[in-house]
Amino acid sequence: MRSRTPLIALLGVAALALTSCAASAPPEGGESPDGVLADGKTFTSVISTDPGSLDPFITVMSVARSIDRFLYARLVEVMEDGSISSGLAEKWEADTTTATFTLRDDLSCEDGTPLTATDVAANISHIGDPANGSPLVGLQVQPGTSAVGDDAAGTVTVTSGRPDSFLIENIGSISIVCSTVMDDPDALAKGEGATGMFTMTEIAPNSQYTLTRREDFTWGPADWDPTQKGLPDTVVFRVVPNETTATNLLLSGEVNSALIIGPDRARAEGAGLFHTDLETPGGSFTFNQAEGRPTADQAVRDALMQAVDLEQMRQVIGSGNATVPTGLVTISPNPCRADTVSGHLPELDVDAAAAALDDAGWTAGSDGVRAKDGETLTLRMIYSSQLGDAGNAAAELAQAAWKDLGVDISVTAVDSPTLSEVLFSTGDWDISAAPLTVSLPSMLVPFYSGATPPNGTNYASVDNADYTAAVTAASAKAGSEGCDDWAAAEEALFETMSVVPYANITRSTFANKATFTEGDGIDPTSIRMYE
Repeated sequence: MRSRTPLIALLGVAALALTSCAASAPPEGGESPDGVLADGKTFTSVISTDPGSLDPFITVMSVARSIDRFLYARLVEVMEDGSISSGLAEKWEADTTTATFTLRDDLSCEDGTPLTATDVAANISHIGDPANGSPLVGLQVQPGTSAVGDDAAGTVTVTSGRPDSFLIENIGSISIVCSTVMDDPDALAKGEGATGMFTMTEIAPNSQYTLTRREDFTWGPADWDPTQKGLPDTVVFRVVPNETTATNLLLSGEVNSALIIGPDRARAEGAGLFHTDLETPGGSFTFNQAEGRPTADQAVRDALMQAVDLEQMRQVIGSGNATVPTGLVTISPNPCRADTVSGHLPELDVDAAAAALDDAGWTAGSDGVRAKDGETLTLRMIYSSQLGDAGNAAAELAQAAWKDLGVDISVTAVDSPTLSEVLFSTGDWDISAAPLTVSLPSMLVPFYSGATPPNGTNYASVDNADYTAAVTAASAKAGSEGCDDWAAAEEALFETMSVVPYANITRSTFANKATFTEGDGIDPTSIRMYE
């Protein structure tokens, strides 16, 4: 069964991400390759951009975390149906404030030294300490969370800094690193200190990343067998920015897997290749509400969205195949499945948009460009280059609509490292078209509340009392008991036009002579290679 450890992602098709999967056998779906399972092969997977830093304490970029998935093990794996399977831990229990994990025997680091309960606890406490500046604080680990390891008993006891509805899933999904590199960001940036199935062998920035399988790795999910046929000995992540080129390489057999979301998908489907499909956010707008930004004014946000034909945007970004979202959580296990979007998407009304800007003091000059107190209404929109031609077309469509409204708007496609820098460091943006992909509603919280960059991950500087109140109520309830409150929280964001999700798209990863399961990238334990 396919699984996904709940994490989050900015940009479902690859920008910021944290969802995972694990399985003990090739998944169902797609076309399984003809032939027999083959040992000792190299599995080559296309990534569309260089990942930048691989430090799992710092990165929330999906391309980096997809590589970390091969390097660092996790305490548990959350299956697609919400059930939990073993990872580093063989047993676990929790409520909303405390959790205990009992580790498997004979765990080790890449250098052969034992991985102890103390080491695992130190990882959790490191992230939970706000002084260390991890963007995972509030996302996977609540601020002030601490953990204690008992090496003799093999247990890790976690005390959450504040209530967490999904404590096992969140703490259990942390990438665990070896103690030798935990305080060495340079080593972590290069993927050292591995506790997972592979180790980093060679890095050629903007070209490829080569990993080697550990012969001593036995702690795959559930009853995973390290001696089974078809496991690769080497994995190569190859940087190929152009999707058409990636498709050509896939069809020729030069690479084994590639994410294809644009028109080239038809070629891969026509070839009958195996593929995994995930429904992820493809189209969404988030507005920078930092002081001094025009988009801090809801009247401006309302006007911008009334000026855009979201149905047309949906058709463009999804190449005619996109669907209307029902909520901000799209990836399994998604315990709360209420439709929070219906009735909240703005309708196209250009006249109302113009009137709203007039009322807000942004009046059109003789050149048609709007200004207020001598300041031109100038905005910058950023979006991920990984969305390819469809993303470019959607961005141009929005740009044209806003220019007709009198907005001086620039749109810029950026790679994953640049997107992260702009959103979480420079803050030089007004509109982000990079949606968040999450599997639990709690994972949205640090992105829509709390501290702003560089002290936090509330990248849009959202300050919404109704959202915070609903989150507080939901967090005190275990699991799905808080679903009504989580729904109210999402609706509070929509009502203030803080985020506008308008399209979900199918994210398909195709494979040639291989099968696997996928969540935040490909699960290494699920890969099977064929002759």
